Amino acid sequence: MSQKETLFSSMDEMLEAYDFAGRPALDLIQEIQNLYLENDKPWVIGFSGGKDSTTVLSLIYVALTRLPEKQRHKHIYVISSDTLVETPMVVDMVNHAIEAINQSAQKLSLPMSAHVVYPAWGETFWVNLLGKGYPAPTQNFRWCTERMKIDPVSEFIKDKIARFGEVIVVLGARSQESASRAQVIAKHKIEGSSLSRHSSLPGAFTYMPIEDWTFDEVWMYLLGAPAPWGGDHFELFELYKDSSAGECPLVIDTNTPSCGNSRFGCWTCTVVTKDRAIEGLIDSGEVWLKKLKSFRNKLYKTTLPENKNEVRNFKRRTGRVSYARGAVDNDNITEIKTIPGPYLLEYRKKWLKELLTIEKKLVEEGRNIQLIRPEELHAIRKEWMFDPNEPDWSDELPKIYRDVYKVDLDWVEHDAGAFSQADADLIAQLSQEHSVPTELVMKLLELELSMDGLSRRKGLFGKIESLLKNDWGTLEDIQAAKAEATHSSNLKAKLRQELKGESEDLHLKSIYDEQLKALTKEYEALK
Repeated sequence: MSQKETLFSSMDEMLEAYDFAGRPALDLIQEIQNLYLENDKPWVIGFSGGKDSTTVLSLIYVALTRLPEKQRHKHIYVISSDTLVETPMVVDMVNHAIEAINQSAQKLSLPMSAHVVYPAWGETFWVNLLGKGYPAPTQNFRWCTERMKIDPVSEFIKDKIARFGEVIVVLGARSQESASRAQVIAKHKIEGSSLSRHSSLPGAFTYMPIEDWTFDEVWMYLLGAPAPWGGDHFELFELYKDSSAGECPLVIDTNTPSCGNSRFGCWTCTVVTKDRAIEGLIDSGEVWLKKLKSFRNKLYKTTLPENKNEVRNFKRRTGRVSYARGAVDNDNITEIKTIPGPYLLEYRKKWLKELLTIEKKLVEEGRNIQLIRPEELHAIRKEWMFDPNEPDWSDELPKIYRDVYKVDLDWVEHDAGAFSQADADLIAQLSQEHSVPTELVMKLLELELSMDGLSRRKGLFGKIESLLKNDWGTLEDIQAAKAEATHSSNLKAKLRQELKGESEDLHLKSIYDEQLKALTKEYEALK
């Protein structure tokens, strides 16, 4: 058998010949058909492009084609979640599959359509990391999964629930993948049914037709016959073989583990020390991925404790310095440490320029790739200009883009409001002369501009008070002010205690005087 030959020439031949998970393949096809015909709940198939989700999609596609056209009474939605930072080869493969599925479904009059869902532009990886300064994800702060994976899929499913009342979500989860996965599957199972309750979406049920399949059975199915929508799955097999990777599942809730270790996922993922999938692809000849690997490694290094204070602001995005208790020293005094905030703006600017430069070089080499979208650049620009700690009045993002690409995007004019770099320089000079933090003056002016022209400036004083309560100046200035405030607070507490003691003494003296006065009157009366 050559690389491009399947064991069976057609899917029907294979289904008649094979058993999977101890049952005939045609028996599973019949189960899928019966469940489909059981009610009017539409189906949503989670398709990540990996081996398991491809197997599930293929089984349902085949089951649907084997039904008479008049029985195909409800729609099946195929959804793939693209975080916009997926491994490039996986994106290409998924897009080709979705195109083939839609064309084939239309040709065969199947009630099936494939869709790609994306995170909102304000919640993409680059807008959060480069725009807002979120630190690269770690095991303890994995902010990316919910924003970029769960939310887009959940919104799609909730839209269908609102429209149809209930839906069935079909997933390629297998119990053999891990003990934790098996526990999650068993926990939500409905007794006497092939369905499970969705862990977080009311009105949604889950169906996992290959939950008892083994790893080998999945590949035996995929390589045994051509894909029902055309082509084959050898490209998918080669991708797995080259990367030694597992499948990154479609994540629909926080109970579904997101990618890590050698799974295909985001090329920017810093949750793991090394991206073995990308390294495997590089070793197999995809050397152009070295540029992405190098950039990803640079981001990973910023998550190491020894590098955090260099690249991150000492203030949080709230404008305040946060503290945490650290190790206990020999004198049993707990060390108080500051908790690093967002990435400093200077590093975000530097990394954006590097990212755009990598993108430009890859395109010049003939790669059809887009590492960051124009919509993200617009969102990042806005985040920079109104950054809570370091507002970028110089509006540098368009200049960075022009430096790399020698052209301009369709930027929004006067997006920076009424201020410019010259204004920022003047404020910095005046702030230094009057010993006032520059950023505080800038934020107060921004606030005034935002309220300008309003007939009622309700809440203005509250917003001013909120700004003044933030921490301003250098970390040394803030800590000195905090120490002084603590010392002053201790003095006030001590003074209050002393005054309280004196007050109690005066109160007792008053009672004594009153009692003495009464006794004196009684004594005078007796005389």
